[in-house]
Amino acid sequence: MKKAVVFGASGFVGSHLLDQLLNSAEYERVTAIVRSNLPIRHPKLNMLIGDLDTLPELKDQIEADEVFITLGGKTPKIHYDYPLLAAQIAKEKGAKAVFIVTAVGASSQSRMSYLRTKGEIERDLIALDFDHTHLFRPSMIMGNRGEFHLVERVVLAIWSVLNPFFIGGIRRYKGMKASNIARAMLRAAQNPSGKVKVYHWKDMKDLL
Repeated sequence: MKKAVVFGASGFVGSHLLDQLLNSAEYERVTAIVRSNLPIRHPKLNMLIGDLDTLPELKDQIEADEVFITLGGKTPKIHYDYPLLAAQIAKEKGAKAVFIVTAVGASSQSRMSYLRTKGEIERDLIALDFDHTHLFRPSMIMGNRGEFHLVERVVLAIWSVLNPFFIGGIRRYKGMKASNIARAMLRAAQNPSGKVKVYHWKDMKDLL
């Protein structure tokens, strides 16, 4: 049985992933690093309160065969600094595989700051030389999330209408439910293959 550590367990994808990991017979221990306590109790769950600044202090409490990173936010620290430090510490504590949600179009050469940062974290995670590095690049993350603002709700509604028209070369822009992205990550972890693997919409769908 395996041990996993999750960064971003309170988020849209991460909350689904945490639930699926806890209910998987393949995992004996799941450590979630969160900023505040989650309303979850489970015998497998090891909940640690921390963030980018305090993570080094939690190092001795982290054990992992795999690290899952589903962090969301609006700053480069959340998109780059935190994931990189999380992966470095997890690897030091025994993790052999890393699974991270980035974004469709991620490239360290992108002219868009957001996509460039996503590409840079992908590049630098690969450089850490895990046995397996899995990069998940969703487009619009779909699903029901209560705290969405009005603009986000409108965008999701529009994307739901457009989704069937993303075919052929642009199907990677199809939206996918957060729960399905999480499930694809778990399925990839169950059968890891290759040193580095990138997942777009079709690749994730094939895992479901």
